Parts: sequence; structure tokens; C-alpha cells
Amino acid sequence: MISKWIYLPLTADKQKSETELASKYADCPPVSELLAQRGISTVEEAEKFFHPSLRDMHSPFLMPDMDKAVNRLNKAMGLKEKIMVYGDYDVDGTTAVALVYKYLQNYYSNIEYYIPTRYDEGYGISYRTIDEAAASGVRLIIILDCGIKAIDEIKYAKTLGIDFIICDHHVPDDELPPAAAILNPKLEGSTYPCPHLSGCGVGFKFMQAFAQSNGLQATELENMLDLVAVSIAADIVPMVDENRIMTYWGLRRLNSNPNVGLRAIIKICQLGNREITISDVIFKIGPRINASGRMQSGREAVELLVARDFGEAYHIAKNIDQYNKDRKELDKRITEEANSILEKHTDKFQDKKSIVIYNSDWHKGIIGIVASRITELYYKPSVVLTLSNGLATGSSRSVQGFDIYSAIDSCRDLLENFGGHTYAVGLSLKEENIPEFTRRFEKFVADNILPTQLKPQQEIDAMLTFAEITPQFISLLRKFNPFGPGNQKPVFCTRRVMDFGTSKLVGRHLEHVKLELVDNTSGKVFNGIAFNKGEYFDYIHSRKPFDICYTIEENKHPNSTTSIQLHVKDINICDD
Repeated sequence: MISKWIYLPLTADKQKSETELASKYADCPPVSELLAQRGISTVEEAEKFFHPSLRDMHSPFLMPDMDKAVNRLNKAMGLKEKIMVYGDYDVDGTTAVALVYKYLQNYYSNIEYYIPTRYDEGYGISYRTIDEAAASGVRLIIILDCGIKAIDEIKYAKTLGIDFIICDHHVPDDELPPAAAILNPKLEGSTYPCPHLSGCGVGFKFMQAFAQSNGLQATELENMLDLVAVSIAADIVPMVDENRIMTYWGLRRLNSNPNVGLRAIIKICQLGNREITISDVIFKIGPRINASGRMQSGREAVELLVARDFGEAYHIAKNIDQYNKDRKELDKRITEEANSILEKHTDKFQDKKSIVIYNSDWHKGIIGIVASRITELYYKPSVVLTLSNGLATGSSRSVQGFDIYSAIDSCRDLLENFGGHTYAVGLSLKEENIPEFTRRFEKFVADNILPTQLKPQQEIDAMLTFAEITPQFISLLRKFNPFGPGNQKPVFCTRRVMDFGTSKLVGRHLEHVKLELVDNTSGKVFNGIAFNKGEYFDYIHSRKPFDICYTIEENKHPNSTTSIQLHVKDINICDD
């Protein structure tokens, strides 16, 4: 196998698992290998994996403080206290607020929601909002997808008679805020079986516990799993365990009878005439919801998601779609500016293991996307900063396998605020601290990153012959959905394939190759597409053998037929 393709053999334990599964899937040998890779060792576990059931979700009361959270909410409702549902301005935060607010509104009227503006208030809870909440009579704030580091703010709120229930999933510090309850599966000592819930997922578990404590039917809440599925896909949390169950059922809801606001977005995206997949959520639905908070106000996204009238929702969705178009233009311009700076100062950046780049004029709502683009382009942990409210504020993104949260945590004494996950962290610091932060961040990365983590590598899940790509195999492969971190779409390798004689260049600049391939194991001809691989065409057309790594895609046609296409990710020319 060429060095940039990695095919990791199963460990001894996983080989044993594959052997136990092999008889069940004797007609499709690669399936038992794919299951074993995912830690599935028995036929019973495989059946549960292939048929996710809501009955297999964990009790919400396994999460620390859940009893406290439910009791405080029940008390607030019993005393008719005013409740505020507060959340972050991104997809995860706005879906979380929409879910909790909309669900509780069915049983309680003295409730409102609030989303801070990215530019005036910034991330998390502010003193100004606490003062306004107290003045309006709020006595309980349910804060979602943020709050785990708001120690001083929540101390202040207590002096004004306001309690907090924190529903967060970001990494906590040693000191925790003095909230009435903290729901976070990442808390030290937590034994909650699914530690990587989205923020909306934590909110869902809270509402699930509330429903159970009050003897409410589960159906009404489960009908809101489309919101949870959108949050899980957009926040890129692991697609395993409970997350995969909720996404599976959320996608079913999204395809049958979605939330009114999501239905409007689906219409805007022109997704109404086909099955909506996790990719559609990541690349079409999620970015539009996110654009509201990036370009204007996340409150508009919540207004969309809690709307009951489709006409009203469609009007909001059109506004949000325009925000997304504006976002794309800004994203393109700022990424080009950042890349120009890096190319102009190659001597400064090329030998470093990380990138920290700052421009005081960049749009705060776009820098997270730009950080992702820069990381993808240079394959280094990257931090992109701009100026906001007197502070250098930014986002960071990491490469596969490197914990950027630990890298930024090592510089915490230079920061005003920070928080996030293993692969993405938001931060703010004083402008004068940027040089020292850059130096120390680079040192931490250089000391801790592995050389292999600085080069994009393609992992191969299984070696496959064309003879093994049978209808039965495709049917079982379909059941591995939904895909995401921890359950990525399988990538296969087939050795020594050849052009059937009909492959051709396509695309505006003839940069892609439309393939028709055969191997020596069957008489099957498989269609494929290799994007941006035009340089291989002369070799392919010479009818010499080459290796491909690819995913298997199903294309559904208007006449209800389905065809198979190989999405070729890379090509390796054979030596002999």
C-alpha cells in the first residue's frame, strides 16, 4: 500500500470479533470486517447497529445533576417563575434553544428565549443580559451550549436572585459555576455512557428527564429529534452510541414530517424531492442556520425553528438564505486574503508546525470557517484572529489526531477567555499578547504533534474486489448510515483496475475524470468519478492497471431506479 494510504489490520480482539460475525455475513465478507472495526463483536450487537432503536437510549438520570435540574425546573413552573431559555448563536445553540423552548411552551407560558449577538455581546452569558433578565423578572435561566465557564457571571446572577441550569458539552475547567444544576457529560467523574453529546443533545436529555418525571408521553419530544440530528451533524460530534440513534430517527423525521422551519429551509435548498442525508445537513441546511448568527442575529434562526406557520417560516428562511450567500462571499475573500499573507511570508510560516494569523479588519462571524479552510490547505493546527470589542478574538481548528484544546489551554494565562473541543476552540486575548501566544502555541504544537499528523493520509477500511460489490453488499452497506466521526463512510481499495475504454475528461476545464472501470474478478463495469484527477487521464486511457481508493455512492434517479457510482478519492499508478 502506498504511504499516503493506510490500511490498518484488525487487532487480535477485533480479528476474533470478525471471525464470530463471519458466518452471519458469509456472503459479504467485508461487512464483518467493517463491523469489527467499529467495536461490534456479536450478531446481536450488529443487529442493534443496523436497526437503531429509541429503546436503546440511556436513562437521562444517569447524567450527574439531572435530578437537581428537573427539580429546579419543576419548582420554577410550580411557583410560576419567569424562565429564560438562553443559548449560543451557532447551529447547535439555536437548535437547542428552539427544542427546549418549544417543548416547554406546550406546558408553560411564562417563558422566553434569548440569543446573544456575536458582535455586541459575544459568546456566552453577559452581565448586561443578566441585568436585563433580572429587571424583567426572570428567576431561572436554562443556558444551552455554553455556560460551563461562566463562573463570575453566574455568581453575579445569584446575587440578583437568578438561578442557572447549565446544559453544556464543552470541556469544563476544574472550578465550576455555582449553578443550581450542571448537565455536562464531560464533567470529571461523570459516568454517562455517551460523553460526546451535542449541546442540543444535552437539552434533549434534560427534556426527556422532565417528561419522565411528570409522566408525559415520549412521542411529542421524540418528534423533535430532527433538531437534534441537525445539531449533531453540524457540530461534528461522534456518530456513535446515542448520537447515532438520535440522528437516525432525526433524519427519518426530517424526511417525513420535519419541523416547520426546517421544512422551509429544505424548500429553499431544493431538497424536497429526494431523501435528505447527513451530507445535506452538513453542507446545505446547517450552514444556512449558522449564517443567521454569523451575519446578523442567531435569534432569527430560533424564530425560524419555533415558527408554526409555514408562510412565516419561509419568509425567514429566504432572509437566512441571503445571509448564507453573503457569508460565502466574505468567506471566499477573507480566505484569499489569509492565504495571500501566508504565501507572501512563506519564510515565516513554512518551517512552523502551526499557523497563527491576525487581521483586525476581518469579519468575526467568518473566521471559524477561514480557520477550517487554512487548516485543510496547509494541514497544520491553525488559529485565525480578528479584532472585536477591543480584544483579538478568534477560532482554531486542528488536524486529525491532534488535541488543539490542550495546546490552547497551555497558553491560558495569556487569554481572556477560551472554550471548545479537541478539534475546535474559540478564544480571545489582548492584542499585545498575540506574539507571545503565537510563540508558545507553536512550541506546544511542535513538541506534541506527530510527523504523520502533519500530512493528510487516507485510511482504507477494507480491500475489495469488484466481484464483492453485490446488491446484498450494497444493501448492508446502506445500513451503516448515518455516517460521521467514529462511524465514517467506509473507504475501499481495489487493486489493479483498468479503464473499460470509455473513460473521459469532464468539467469546465476538463479537470475531472468520468470513469468506467473493470478489474479481473468479474465482468462488471463500474462507473466512477475522480474529481480533480485529470492529470491521470493519459495513463488511465492507456489501459494500464492502477489502484483506486473510493467510497460507494448510490444515485437515485427520477424514474425510481438506483445506480452505483464509485467516488474515487485517490489513484495510485502501479509500478509493474
